[in-house]
Amino acid sequence: MKHLFGLMRSLVIYNMRPRRIRDLETHYRDFVTAGDLAFDIGAHTGNRARAFSRLGAQVVAVEPQRRLVRYLQRAFAGDPQVTVDPRAVGDRDGVVELHLCPTNPTIASTSTEWVSRAPGLPGWQKYRFSEVETVPQVRLDTLIAEYGVPRFVKIDVEGREADVLAGLSRPLPALSFEFLPADRDVAFHSVIRLEHLAGEHDGTYEYNFSLGEELRLVMPHRWWSAAELQDYLAEIPNDGPSGDVYARYVPA
Repeated sequence: MKHLFGLMRSLVIYNMRPRRIRDLETHYRDFVTAGDLAFDIGAHTGNRARAFSRLGAQVVAVEPQRRLVRYLQRAFAGDPQVTVDPRAVGDRDGVVELHLCPTNPTIASTSTEWVSRAPGLPGWQKYRFSEVETVPQVRLDTLIAEYGVPRFVKIDVEGREADVLAGLSRPLPALSFEFLPADRDVAFHSVIRLEHLAGEHDGTYEYNFSLGEELRLVMPHRWWSAAELQDYLAEIPNDGPSGDVYARYVPA
C-alpha cells in the first residue's frame, strides 16, 4: 500500500498539474526542439519525457525502477516519440543494486554509500532506502551507440550524476544534472568531467542553474564559466536550496 500511495503522490505532484506541464515545455524549449533526440535519465514518472515529446523530440526515458517502468510503459503506450528503457545508467555496463525508498518512488540510487548518508543531509531526514532491486546498468556511451547522439540529456540519479558522466567519452551539446548543496562534491566532479571531455575537443562548457522546483534559469542573460559555477557551489550553505545545473557545449 505504501508503494501505491507514494506513486499516486508523485503523480499528483509532477504529472497532474496542467500549469506545471506548460511551464516544463516553456523551460525546456531552449534546449529541445522538434526532431531532436533527448535522453531523460532517471525519468521517474515521466514529466520531463512528456515535455520533451510535446516539444517534438524523440525521447529515451531511462528508468530502472520496475514499478515506474510499468507505469511509464502504460503512460507512453500511445506515444511513438517516447521509448522507455528499463535500465540504470552509470560508469560501467553490467548489473547493479538499486536502493529504493518505498514512500517516495521518485528517489532511488545505485550508490550504497550515498543512500547510507542521505538521511543525514538537510531535507532528506525522513527518507529511508529500505528495499533493493537488482537491475541492468549501461553507460551513456552505450545508450548513444544504441539510440544516437542526444541534443539534450537530463540526469537525476540521486548521488550518481558524476558516475553517469564518467560513462561518457564525448562532449554533448547540452545537459542538466541535479545538485544538492550538502553533497556538492558530486556536482564538482560532474563539472570536472564535463570540462575534461570538452577540453579533449578543444572546447569548453558554459553553465547556468535553476533552484528547487523553479522552472527558470537563475541567470537568463548570462552563463558562467566552470570556475564561476564552482565558486558558487563552494559558497552556498549545506541547507541551501538544491537545484539543477545546466551545461551547454561551446566548440573551439
